[in-house]
Amino acid sequence: MKNLPRGLPAPPPSGAAALPAGTYAGQAVLVTGGGTGLGKAIAAEFARLGADVVIAGRRPEPLEAACAELAAVPGAGRVTAAVCDIRDHERVAEVFDAAAAASGRTPDVLVNNAAANFPCPAEDLSPNAWRAVVDITLTGTWFMTREFGRRHLAAGTPGSIVSIGASYAWTGGPGFAHSAAAKAGVKNLVETLAVEWGPYGIRINGLVPGLFPHEEMARHIRDGLDRTVAAGALAARQPALRVGEPRELGWAATFLASPYARFITGHTLVVDGANWQRRSLVNPDVVPVREQLGRGPFTG
Repeated sequence: MKNLPRGLPAPPPSGAAALPAGTYAGQAVLVTGGGTGLGKAIAAEFARLGADVVIAGRRPEPLEAACAELAAVPGAGRVTAAVCDIRDHERVAEVFDAAAAASGRTPDVLVNNAAANFPCPAEDLSPNAWRAVVDITLTGTWFMTREFGRRHLAAGTPGSIVSIGASYAWTGGPGFAHSAAAKAGVKNLVETLAVEWGPYGIRINGLVPGLFPHEEMARHIRDGLDRTVAAGALAARQPALRVGEPRELGWAATFLASPYARFITGHTLVVDGANWQRRSLVNPDVVPVREQLGRGPFTG
């Protein structure tokens, strides 16, 4: 029957490109957190379009493995890696120097993908736990963005930034107060800097992923998904009646940073099949975050 729900159609196959071949030929793209997961998927789509790709992360082993994988992508330019803790602003400058040395130019595109997160009731968050997430997710993103902007402003060259956000920047994120606050800051930076730097040819946009399962997902997310999959309800909990494919996020990132989106800046694009806008006709019973996380009563 025609009116039966079928969800959103599947995307084109892996290896397809959303933009013309060679769109990023002769350009350099720097992706933080590019050694694993969605960061690597984003880097792969820039590589497929001819970019010289530099992936940055804190651990050398996954970066080395990702370099080999990305270099094998058809159409890829040079692929290099830089070990970096983006919380260290001096190291951030060194990474841009290394990226410029590897590709012969200051990166034309920056993808701020690196972040930190874990579930925790707000009352249990220690000062160190708060700082660990905010310093990577917000401050690290700012350090990378600032360095990118300063170099292009000094050189008088255009550039494009894509910062990975989260839908709870709008809605709040119970159980993730630290990350939600940081991602709200990232969204605000997108909107603020688009106005400040637009006159100089520097664009900045946000990109919010929905549910994109992959083998390198964080443990707390994977555990939650495993419980859902066991109940057979993962796709059914999405309005699209399916989850996202990592390449779909990569296609969105390559478009936002591309010449075809030069009048788009200050925007945050949500790629989640409308899941963040889902509402029930009748709200379910409230279950406190502590109970959802299996925590006992708060004792102070």
